[in-house]
Amino acid sequence: MSIRVVVGAQWGDEGKGKIVDLLSKKADYVVRYQGGANAGHTLEFDDKKIVLHLIPSGIFNGDATCVIGNGVVIDPHELLEEIKEVEKLGGSLQHRLKISNAAHVILPYHQLLDQVKEEHRGDDAIGTTGRGIGPAYVSKVSRVGIRMADLAHPEKLREKVEANIKDINEALKHIYKKEPIKAGPIIEELLEAAEKLCPYVTNTADLLHEAIGDGKEILLEGAQGSLLDVDHGTYPFVTSSCPTSGGACTGSGVPPTAIDKVMGISKAYCTRVGNGPFPTELLGQAGEELREAGQEFGATTGRPRRCGWIDLVALKYAVRVNGMNELTISKLDILNDFQEIKLCTAYKVDGEETDVFPLDLPDIDNIEPVYTTMAGWQQSLEDCDTVDELPSKAKEYLEFIQDYLGVELTVLSKGPKRNETIVVG
Repeated sequence: MSIRVVVGAQWGDEGKGKIVDLLSKKADYVVRYQGGANAGHTLEFDDKKIVLHLIPSGIFNGDATCVIGNGVVIDPHELLEEIKEVEKLGGSLQHRLKISNAAHVILPYHQLLDQVKEEHRGDDAIGTTGRGIGPAYVSKVSRVGIRMADLAHPEKLREKVEANIKDINEALKHIYKKEPIKAGPIIEELLEAAEKLCPYVTNTADLLHEAIGDGKEILLEGAQGSLLDVDHGTYPFVTSSCPTSGGACTGSGVPPTAIDKVMGISKAYCTRVGNGPFPTELLGQAGEELREAGQEFGATTGRPRRCGWIDLVALKYAVRVNGMNELTISKLDILNDFQEIKLCTAYKVDGEETDVFPLDLPDIDNIEPVYTTMAGWQQSLEDCDTVDELPSKAKEYLEFIQDYLGVELTVLSKGPKRNETIVVG
Protein backbone atom coordinates (compact mmCIF):
# COMPACT_ATOMS: atom_id res chain seq x y z
CA MET A 1 0.00 0.00 0.00
CA SER A 2 1.12 3.55 -0.64
CA ILE A 3 -0.68 6.84 -0.20
CA ARG A 4 0.86 9.66 -2.21
CA VAL A 5 -0.03 13.34 -2.25
CA VAL A 6 0.69 15.26 -5.46
CA VAL A 7 1.25 18.93 -4.66
CA GLY A 8 1.95 21.99 -6.77
CA ALA A 9 5.29 23.41 -5.61
CA GLN A 10 4.92 26.88 -7.13
CA TRP A 11 1.96 29.17 -7.92
CA GLY A 12 -0.05 26.47 -9.67
CA ASP A 13 -0.11 25.40 -13.34
CA GLU A 14 2.89 23.09 -12.79
CA GLY A 15 1.44 20.16 -14.76
CA LYS A 16 -0.12 18.19 -11.91
CA GLY A 17 -2.90 16.84 -14.12
CA LYS A 18 -0.51 15.02 -16.44
CA ILE A 19 1.43 13.48 -13.54
CA VAL A 20 -1.71 12.38 -11.68
CA ASP A 21 -2.99 10.85 -14.93
CA LEU A 22 0.31 9.00 -15.33
CA LEU A 23 0.41 7.72 -11.74
CA SER A 24 -3.27 6.79 -11.64
CA LYS A 25 -2.62 3.71 -13.78
CA LYS A 26 -1.55 1.89 -10.60
CA ALA A 27 -3.94 3.61 -8.18
CA ASP A 28 -7.12 2.22 -6.66
CA TYR A 29 -8.40 5.66 -5.64
CA VAL A 30 -7.63 9.16 -6.96
CA VAL A 31 -8.88 11.93 -4.69
CA ARG A 32 -9.18 15.64 -5.43
CA TYR A 33 -8.94 17.32 -2.02
CA GLN A 34 -9.40 21.12 -2.37
CA GLY A 35 -10.19 24.03 -4.67
CA GLY A 36 -12.94 24.32 -7.21
CA ALA A 37 -13.50 24.91 -10.90
CA ASN A 38 -10.95 27.73 -10.84
CA ALA A 39 -8.26 25.10 -11.41
CA GLY A 40 -7.77 23.46 -14.80
CA HIS A 41 -5.82 20.20 -15.13
CA THR A 42 -4.99 19.56 -18.79
CA LEU A 43 -4.70 15.97 -20.02
CA GLU A 44 -3.47 14.88 -23.47
CA PHE A 45 -3.63 11.25 -24.58
CA ASP A 46 -4.49 9.26 -27.72
CA ASP A 47 -4.71 12.53 -29.73
CA LYS A 48 -7.34 13.76 -27.27
CA LYS A 49 -7.19 16.79 -25.02
CA ILE A 50 -9.41 17.74 -22.10
CA VAL A 51 -9.21 20.22 -19.25
CA LEU A 52 -10.62 18.82 -16.00
CA HIS A 53 -11.79 21.30 -13.38
CA LEU A 54 -13.42 19.10 -10.72
CA ILE A 55 -13.23 15.43 -11.70
CA PRO A 56 -9.90 13.89 -10.57
CA SER A 57 -7.26 13.49 -13.27
CA GLY A 58 -7.23 9.71 -12.86
CA ILE A 59 -10.50 9.17 -14.74
CA PHE A 60 -8.89 8.20 -18.09
CA ASN A 61 -5.95 5.99 -17.11
CA GLY A 62 -6.77 2.75 -15.32
CA ASP A 63 -9.95 2.04 -13.42
CA ALA A 64 -9.40 3.88 -10.13
CA THR A 65 -12.37 5.16 -8.16
CA CYS A 66 -12.27 8.96 -8.53
CA VAL A 67 -13.28 10.91 -5.44
CA ILE A 68 -14.18 14.59 -5.10
CA GLY A 69 -13.32 15.18 -1.45
CA ASN A 70 -14.99 17.27 1.22
CA GLY A 71 -12.41 20.05 0.82
CA VAL A 72 -13.58 20.85 -2.71
CA VAL A 73 -16.23 23.47 -3.49
CA ILE A 74 -18.48 22.28 -6.31
CA ASP A 75 -20.38 24.23 -8.94
CA PRO A 76 -23.12 21.69 -9.79
CA HIS A 77 -23.64 22.97 -13.34
CA GLU A 78 -19.90 22.99 -14.09
CA LEU A 79 -19.64 19.44 -12.78
CA LEU A 80 -22.54 18.19 -14.89
CA GLU A 81 -21.00 19.72 -18.01
CA GLU A 82 -17.67 18.13 -17.16
CA ILE A 83 -19.32 14.74 -16.69
CA LYS A 84 -20.73 15.07 -20.22
CA GLU A 85 -17.30 15.97 -21.64
CA VAL A 86 -15.62 13.03 -19.92
CA GLU A 87 -18.27 10.61 -21.17
CA LYS A 88 -17.88 11.94 -24.74
CA LEU A 89 -14.19 11.02 -24.60
CA GLY A 90 -14.97 7.53 -23.32
CA GLY A 91 -14.34 8.07 -19.63
CA SER A 92 -16.28 5.64 -17.46
CA LEU A 93 -18.05 7.36 -14.57
CA GLN A 94 -20.65 4.81 -13.53
CA HIS A 95 -19.65 3.37 -10.14
CA ARG A 96 -16.28 5.20 -10.41
CA LEU A 97 -17.10 8.82 -9.51
CA LYS A 98 -17.81 9.50 -5.83
CA ILE A 99 -18.61 12.93 -4.37
CA SER A 100 -18.25 13.71 -0.69
CA ASN A 101 -21.53 14.47 1.06
CA ALA A 102 -19.58 17.08 3.06
CA ALA A 103 -18.28 19.01 0.01
CA HIS A 104 -19.73 22.49 -0.26
CA VAL A 105 -21.74 23.85 -3.18
CA ILE A 106 -21.00 26.98 -5.21
CA LEU A 107 -24.18 28.85 -6.09
CA PRO A 108 -24.77 31.78 -8.47
CA TYR A 109 -24.75 34.23 -5.57
CA HIS A 110 -21.18 33.17 -4.74
CA GLN A 111 -20.10 33.98 -8.29
CA LEU A 112 -21.89 37.32 -8.21
CA LEU A 113 -20.25 38.23 -4.89
CA ASP A 114 -16.85 37.21 -6.23
CA GLN A 115 -17.23 39.52 -9.20
CA VAL A 116 -18.65 42.54 -7.39
CA LYS A 117 -16.02 42.30 -4.64
CA GLU A 118 -13.23 42.31 -7.22
CA GLU A 119 -14.85 45.29 -8.92
CA HIS A 120 -15.21 47.04 -5.56
CA ARG A 121 -11.49 46.53 -4.78
CA GLY A 122 -10.45 48.43 -7.91
CA ASP A 123 -6.66 48.64 -8.16
CA ASP A 124 -6.33 46.35 -5.12
CA ALA A 125 -8.13 43.43 -6.82
CA ILE A 126 -6.76 39.98 -5.98
CA GLY A 127 -7.15 38.68 -9.53
CA THR A 128 -9.63 35.87 -8.87
CA THR A 129 -11.28 33.87 -11.64
CA GLY A 130 -14.70 35.20 -10.59
CA ARG A 131 -16.07 31.66 -10.23
CA GLY A 132 -17.29 32.02 -6.66
CA ILE A 133 -14.57 29.97 -5.00
CA GLY A 134 -13.67 32.44 -2.23
CA PRO A 135 -17.25 33.36 -1.30
CA ALA A 136 -18.18 29.65 -1.19
CA TYR A 137 -15.41 29.03 1.33
CA VAL A 138 -16.58 32.11 3.25
CA SER A 139 -20.05 30.55 3.47
CA LYS A 140 -18.42 27.32 4.65
CA VAL A 141 -16.46 28.88 7.52
CA SER A 142 -19.43 31.14 8.36
CA ARG A 143 -21.46 27.94 8.82
CA VAL A 144 -24.12 28.94 6.30
CA GLY A 145 -22.83 26.83 3.42
CA ILE A 146 -24.85 24.39 1.35
CA ARG A 147 -23.31 20.92 1.30
CA MET A 148 -23.79 18.14 -1.23
CA ALA A 149 -25.71 16.21 1.45
CA ASP A 150 -28.29 19.02 1.49
CA LEU A 151 -29.23 18.30 -2.12
CA ALA A 152 -31.10 15.20 -0.97
CA HIS A 153 -33.44 17.27 1.26
CA PRO A 154 -35.34 19.71 -1.00
CA GLU A 155 -37.44 21.52 1.62
CA LYS A 156 -34.57 22.12 4.01
CA LEU A 157 -32.39 23.11 1.06
CA ARG A 158 -34.96 25.69 -0.01
CA GLU A 159 -35.03 27.22 3.48
CA LYS A 160 -31.25 27.49 3.67
CA VAL A 161 -30.85 29.08 0.25
CA GLU A 162 -33.65 31.58 0.88
CA ALA A 163 -32.08 32.62 4.20
CA ASN A 164 -28.67 33.07 2.55
CA ILE A 165 -30.05 35.14 -0.31
CA LYS A 166 -31.91 37.40 2.11
CA ASP A 167 -28.60 38.28 3.78
CA ILE A 168 -26.75 38.58 0.48
CA ASN A 169 -29.34 40.97 -0.94
CA GLU A 170 -28.71 43.30 1.99
CA ALA A 171 -25.03 43.41 1.09
CA LEU A 172 -25.74 43.83 -2.63
CA LYS A 173 -28.11 46.70 -1.99
CA HIS A 174 -26.34 48.65 0.75
CA ILE A 175 -22.64 47.92 0.16
CA TYR A 176 -22.20 47.19 -3.53
CA LYS A 177 -25.19 49.19 -4.86
CA LYS A 178 -26.36 46.26 -6.98
CA GLU A 179 -29.81 44.92 -7.74
CA PRO A 180 -31.06 42.13 -5.44
CA ILE A 181 -31.32 38.57 -6.74
CA LYS A 182 -34.27 36.19 -6.59
CA ALA A 183 -34.12 32.88 -4.75
CA GLY A 184 -36.70 30.99 -6.84
CA PRO A 185 -34.74 30.43 -10.08
CA ILE A 186 -31.56 29.55 -8.18
CA ILE A 187 -33.37 26.94 -6.08
CA GLU A 188 -35.14 25.38 -9.07
CA GLU A 189 -31.91 25.06 -11.04
CA LEU A 190 -30.20 23.56 -8.01
CA LEU A 191 -32.95 20.99 -7.46
CA GLU A 192 -32.74 19.99 -11.12
CA ALA A 193 -28.99 19.46 -10.81
CA ALA A 194 -29.47 17.59 -7.52
CA GLU A 195 -31.47 14.83 -9.23
CA LYS A 196 -28.50 14.06 -11.49
CA LEU A 197 -25.75 14.43 -8.90
CA CYS A 198 -27.22 12.73 -5.83
CA PRO A 199 -26.44 9.19 -7.09
CA TYR A 200 -22.73 10.06 -6.92
CA VAL A 201 -22.86 11.49 -3.39
CA THR A 202 -21.65 9.38 -0.48
CA ASN A 203 -19.57 9.40 2.71
CA THR A 204 -16.20 9.44 0.96
CA ALA A 205 -14.18 9.73 4.19
CA ASP A 206 -15.59 6.38 5.31
CA LEU A 207 -14.94 4.96 1.83
CA LEU A 208 -11.27 6.01 2.02
CA HIS A 209 -10.86 4.72 5.58
CA GLU A 210 -12.02 1.29 4.39
CA ALA A 211 -9.63 1.51 1.43
CA ILE A 212 -6.72 2.24 3.78
CA GLY A 213 -7.69 -0.73 5.92
CA ASP A 214 -7.73 -2.91 2.80
CA GLY A 215 -4.23 -1.76 1.79
CA LYS A 216 -5.35 0.06 -1.36
CA GLU A 217 -3.21 2.49 -3.40
CA ILE A 218 -4.48 6.07 -2.97
CA LEU A 219 -3.42 9.15 -4.90
CA LEU A 220 -4.38 12.56 -3.45
CA GLU A 221 -4.54 15.34 -6.03
CA GLY A 222 -4.16 19.00 -5.15
CA ALA A 223 -5.13 22.02 -7.22
CA GLN A 224 -3.31 25.37 -7.50
CA GLY A 225 0.09 25.49 -5.78
CA SER A 226 1.80 25.74 -2.40
CA LEU A 227 2.57 29.45 -2.75
CA LEU A 228 -1.16 30.10 -3.17
CA ASP A 229 -2.04 28.34 0.09
CA VAL A 230 -4.30 30.57 2.21
CA ASP A 231 -2.08 30.00 5.27
CA HIS A 232 1.38 29.48 3.77
CA GLY A 233 1.24 31.45 0.52
CA THR A 234 1.82 35.05 -0.54
CA TYR A 235 -1.19 36.36 1.36
CA PRO A 236 -3.52 38.06 0.43
CA PHE A 237 -2.73 37.07 -3.17
CA VAL A 238 -3.65 33.45 -2.55
CA THR A 239 -6.44 30.98 -3.18
CA SER A 240 -9.11 30.31 -0.55
CA SER A 241 -8.09 26.77 0.40
CA CYS A 242 -5.01 24.74 1.37
CA PRO A 243 -3.23 23.18 -1.63
CA THR A 244 -0.38 22.02 0.60
CA SER A 245 -0.06 18.45 1.83
CA GLY A 246 -1.79 19.31 5.12
CA GLY A 247 -4.85 20.24 3.08
CA ALA A 248 -4.86 16.73 1.64
CA CYS A 249 -5.76 15.37 5.08
CA THR A 250 -8.43 17.91 5.98
CA GLY A 251 -9.85 17.88 2.45
CA SER A 252 -10.22 14.11 2.18
CA GLY A 253 -10.41 12.63 5.68
CA VAL A 254 -7.22 10.61 5.11
CA PRO A 255 -5.16 10.80 8.34
CA PRO A 256 -1.60 12.20 8.13
CA THR A 257 -0.17 9.00 9.60
CA ALA A 258 -1.36 7.12 6.51
CA ILE A 259 0.56 9.27 4.00
CA ASP A 260 4.02 8.04 3.04
CA LYS A 261 4.85 10.00 -0.14
CA VAL A 262 4.53 13.70 -0.96
CA MET A 263 5.44 14.51 -4.55
CA GLY A 264 6.01 18.14 -5.47
CA ILE A 265 5.52 19.27 -9.06
CA SER A 266 7.61 22.18 -10.32
CA LYS A 267 8.11 23.61 -13.75
CA ALA A 268 11.68 23.96 -14.99
CA TYR A 269 10.95 27.68 -14.83
CA CYS A 270 8.21 29.59 -12.99
CA THR A 271 4.80 31.11 -13.78
CA ARG A 272 2.05 32.91 -11.96
CA VAL A 273 -1.51 33.91 -12.90
CA GLY A 274 -3.15 36.98 -11.39
CA ASN A 275 -1.78 39.60 -9.07
CA GLY A 276 0.77 39.25 -6.28
CA PRO A 277 4.53 39.10 -5.79
CA PHE A 278 6.72 37.17 -8.20
CA PRO A 279 10.43 37.73 -7.42
CA THR A 280 11.87 36.10 -10.58
CA GLU A 281 9.34 37.50 -13.06
CA LEU A 282 10.78 38.42 -16.46
CA LEU A 283 9.10 41.46 -17.96
CA GLY A 284 11.13 41.69 -21.18
CA GLN A 285 11.83 39.51 -24.19
CA ALA A 286 12.93 36.47 -22.16
CA GLY A 287 9.55 36.43 -20.39
CA GLU A 288 7.74 36.61 -23.72
CA GLU A 289 9.88 33.79 -25.09
CA LEU A 290 9.01 31.61 -22.11
CA ARG A 291 5.30 32.41 -22.46
CA GLU A 292 5.19 31.60 -26.15
CA ALA A 293 7.37 28.49 -25.94
CA GLY A 294 5.39 27.12 -22.99
CA GLN A 295 1.99 28.31 -24.24
CA GLU A 296 1.50 29.88 -20.84
CA PHE A 297 -2.15 30.83 -20.89
CA GLY A 298 -4.58 29.83 -18.15
CA ALA A 299 -6.42 26.55 -18.78
CA THR A 300 -9.51 27.93 -17.04
CA THR A 301 -9.41 31.65 -17.87
CA GLY A 302 -7.16 31.91 -20.92
CA ARG A 303 -5.26 34.71 -19.18
CA PRO A 304 -1.58 35.04 -20.11
CA ARG A 305 0.61 33.76 -17.29
CA ARG A 306 3.45 35.81 -15.90
CA CYS A 307 6.73 34.00 -16.55
CA GLY A 308 10.18 33.94 -14.95
CA TRP A 309 13.18 31.83 -14.01
CA ILE A 310 12.91 29.02 -11.49
CA ASP A 311 12.95 30.28 -7.89
CA LEU A 312 14.79 27.76 -5.72
CA VAL A 313 14.34 29.81 -2.53
CA ALA A 314 10.55 29.65 -2.89
CA LEU A 315 10.78 26.03 -4.00
CA LYS A 316 12.78 25.01 -0.92
CA TYR A 317 10.14 26.73 1.23
CA ALA A 318 7.46 24.63 -0.50
CA VAL A 319 9.53 21.47 0.04
CA ARG A 320 9.67 22.15 3.77
CA VAL A 321 6.03 23.19 4.23
CA ASN A 322 4.80 20.08 2.45
CA GLY A 323 7.41 17.58 3.65
CA MET A 324 8.12 16.67 0.01
CA ASN A 325 10.19 13.52 -0.46
CA GLU A 326 9.75 13.29 -4.25
CA LEU A 327 10.08 15.92 -6.99
CA THR A 328 8.83 16.09 -10.56
CA ILE A 329 10.20 18.69 -12.98
CA SER A 330 7.78 19.49 -15.79
CA LYS A 331 8.18 21.39 -19.07
CA LEU A 332 11.91 20.79 -19.23
CA ASP A 333 11.65 20.95 -23.03
CA ILE A 334 10.54 24.61 -22.92
CA LEU A 335 14.13 25.57 -22.02
CA ASN A 336 15.59 23.76 -25.05
CA ASP A 337 16.43 26.89 -27.05
CA PHE A 338 17.80 29.13 -24.31
CA GLN A 339 21.51 29.92 -24.54
CA GLU A 340 21.62 30.77 -20.84
CA ILE A 341 19.32 29.67 -18.01
CA LYS A 342 19.12 31.33 -14.62
CA LEU A 343 18.18 29.88 -11.22
CA CYS A 344 17.35 32.07 -8.24
CA THR A 345 19.41 30.77 -5.32
CA ALA A 346 19.05 33.62 -2.81
CA TYR A 347 17.24 36.92 -2.19
CA LYS A 348 18.51 40.33 -1.27
CA VAL A 349 16.08 42.12 1.06
CA ASP A 350 17.13 45.62 2.17
CA GLY A 351 20.67 44.80 1.10
CA GLU A 352 20.87 41.61 3.18
CA GLU A 353 21.20 38.25 1.43
CA THR A 354 18.93 35.42 2.59
CA ASP A 355 17.74 32.00 1.48
CA VAL A 356 14.57 32.21 3.59
CA PHE A 357 11.28 32.85 1.79
CA PRO A 358 9.56 35.82 3.54
CA LEU A 359 5.81 35.89 4.20
CA ASP A 360 5.66 39.62 4.95
CA LEU A 361 4.33 41.30 1.79
CA PRO A 362 6.55 44.43 1.90
CA ASP A 363 9.62 42.19 2.17
CA ILE A 364 8.47 40.07 -0.78
CA ASP A 365 7.84 43.17 -2.88
CA ASN A 366 11.37 44.42 -2.13
CA ILE A 367 13.17 41.21 -3.10
CA GLU A 368 16.12 41.37 -5.45
CA PRO A 369 16.76 37.84 -6.74
CA VAL A 370 20.32 36.50 -6.71
CA TYR A 371 20.92 34.24 -9.70
CA THR A 372 23.20 31.40 -10.67
CA THR A 373 23.60 31.30 -14.45
CA MET A 374 24.08 28.03 -16.32
CA ALA A 375 24.63 27.27 -19.98
CA GLY A 376 21.60 25.96 -21.86
CA TRP A 377 21.64 22.67 -23.77
CA GLN A 378 20.13 24.10 -26.98
CA GLN A 379 18.88 20.84 -28.42
CA SER A 380 15.66 18.83 -28.51
CA LEU A 381 14.83 16.29 -25.82
CA GLU A 382 12.41 14.40 -28.08
CA ASP A 383 14.60 11.31 -28.43
CA CYS A 384 15.69 11.22 -24.78
CA ASP A 385 13.93 8.35 -23.01
CA THR A 386 16.22 8.10 -19.99
CA VAL A 387 18.17 10.53 -17.82
CA ASP A 388 21.43 9.18 -19.27
CA GLU A 389 20.30 10.22 -22.75
CA LEU A 390 19.70 13.85 -21.73
CA PRO A 391 22.21 16.50 -22.89
CA SER A 392 24.98 17.01 -20.33
CA LYS A 393 23.90 20.62 -19.69
CA ALA A 394 20.33 19.49 -18.97
CA LYS A 395 21.63 16.90 -16.51
CA GLU A 396 23.77 19.55 -14.81
CA TYR A 397 20.72 21.81 -14.51
CA LEU A 398 18.63 19.07 -12.91
CA GLU A 399 21.43 17.97 -10.58
CA PHE A 400 21.84 21.57 -9.38
CA ILE A 401 18.12 21.74 -8.53
CA GLN A 402 18.15 18.38 -6.77
CA ASP A 403 21.25 19.23 -4.73
CA TYR A 404 19.90 22.64 -3.69
CA LEU A 405 16.54 21.25 -2.57
CA GLY A 406 17.77 17.97 -1.09
CA VAL A 407 14.84 16.08 -2.61
CA GLU A 408 15.03 13.10 -4.94
CA LEU A 409 14.02 13.81 -8.54
CA THR A 410 11.70 10.98 -9.58
CA VAL A 411 9.89 12.11 -12.76
CA LEU A 412 10.77 14.42 -15.67
CA SER A 413 8.22 15.73 -18.13
CA LYS A 414 9.43 16.84 -21.57
CA GLY A 415 6.06 17.35 -23.27
CA PRO A 416 2.31 17.31 -22.57
CA LYS A 417 1.62 13.66 -23.49
CA ARG A 418 1.99 10.56 -21.33
CA ASN A 419 4.83 9.14 -23.44
CA GLU A 420 6.78 12.39 -23.13
CA THR A 421 7.87 11.46 -19.63
CA ILE A 422 11.05 10.10 -18.05
CA VAL A 423 10.67 8.09 -14.86
CA VAL A 424 13.95 8.35 -12.96
CA GLY A 425 15.36 5.19 -11.39
